[in-house]
Amino acid sequence: MAENKQDILIRFLVTDEQKKLIQEKMKLGGISNMSMYIRKMVLDGYIIKLDLSSINEVIPLLRSATNNINQIAKRVNATENIYRQDIADVNTKVDEIWDMMEKILMKFVNL
Repeated sequence: MAENKQDILIRFLVTDEQKKLIQEKMKLGGISNMSMYIRKMVLDGYIIKLDLSSINEVIPLLRSATNNINQIAKRVNATENIYRQDIADVNTKVDEIWDMMEKILMKFVNL
């Protein structure tokens, strides 16, 4: 396996304000090592860190929809009947999920 040996020192000066800005961007990128951060930015040009916490808003809707589907499946298996209201309820839950996902995705598009 090739050894990743970094033995060339590159130095540059920044102002106090620039250093604070670099540190803020490091924090946003979830990187605590300044050398790693600067190397990553110089070589790749950007770091993307997605905040997917809004996805957690969808989880209760998904649980609710899957619970409804399980209840309907049990009833259909027991009675061999399915009701229009059951299908309408599932469709409503699916529409809610799609609406919420669209809102979440639009946040990323409008960044």
